[in-house]
Order: sequence, then structure tokens, then C-alpha cells
Amino acid sequence: MHIEDIFKGLTLTESEKRLIQDRIHSVEAKKGELLLEPGQTVHYQYYVANGCLRSFFVDHSAKEHTIQFAIKDWWISDYTAFYKESAAILSIECIQNATLYRFSRTDMEEIFNQIPSVERFFRLKTESFISSFQKRIIGDLAKSATERYTDFVHDYPNIESLVKNYHIASYLGVTSESLSRIRKEIAMH
Repeated sequence: MHIEDIFKGLTLTESEKRLIQDRIHSVEAKKGELLLEPGQTVHYQYYVANGCLRSFFVDHSAKEHTIQFAIKDWWISDYTAFYKESAAILSIECIQNATLYRFSRTDMEEIFNQIPSVERFFRLKTESFISSFQKRIIGDLAKSATERYTDFVHDYPNIESLVKNYHIASYLGVTSESLSRIRKEIAMH
């Protein structure tokens, strides 16, 4: 993996690439592996080079709520815990074997201090993430299950073949049976 693949659009000098390369760590994750569990300290955020992961929350009645899927070129972490240096409330599960690159908070801060363009890159990624997350929350409050599914297919166009139906249902806040019904209704139109 080349640094330019992770930081698309940035022009980095050779010394800047080496600085990043020294602080980024490759991780091979196997299907079913948990990279993070509630209560753990969150040390990293991950860039997905290939594979598929999901972050999820388990409520007091043991129901799973998928918060995010992460596929090639996406980032994933328990961001609240990562930035606030608090205990995780989310789990991160590897859904499909994955190659990841992890960054610690300390290493990121050092990179930001040395390479302002990388800090700007992450700021723009964070702005996009916050915007998407707000849009999703509003959609969850105001849209029908069918509209939420249509948005999901738009936002994650190639993911349905990678994840189980119950993961998609938990992301949408519906049962697996409701998801099947929604798909049948859409297919009929």
C-alpha cells in the first residue's frame, strides 16, 4: 500500500511519506474478529485497504444496532472514545477478512504537527463524516424504512453482497423480515 492511496489528493514529499510510514501500522483482521469491545481504551482509528468492518452498539436488551460499515477507502473507530480518550461504547467487528492501517492518536498528532496538509485532510474527512452522520440521524427520525433502505443502497452501493441481512436490518433499525418485505416491494416497482 502506498501512502498516496490512503491520502488521496495530497502531494507529499519523500520525507513526509517516510514520517507517515513510520507511524502507520498494517493490521490483518480475520472475519469474525473483534478489533474493539465496549469498555476498552480506544487507541486507534483504522483505514480500510480492503475488506469490510462494522461498528455496533448493544443496548440493555442485548439488541445490536449497527452504527457504521467500513469498506475499501473508509475509516472506522469509536470516534467519541478515540477523541475524548474515554472507554469504548462501540464494538468493531471484521465482517470480511481485511487489511487495515491503524493510526494512534499520538502518531496522528505528531503527523499533524509536521505535515499541516494531512491535518487539513483529516479535518475535511471529519467534516464529511459529521455531515453524513447528521443526515443519517435526521433520516432515521423522519424517513420511512423504505426511504432509509434506499439511502443505504445509495451510500453503500456495493455492500449488500458483503454483509448479512441482519447487519443491514440493524443499521436501518428494522427486523430482517421487514427488510425482506422492503426489498420485495422495491423489486416490484
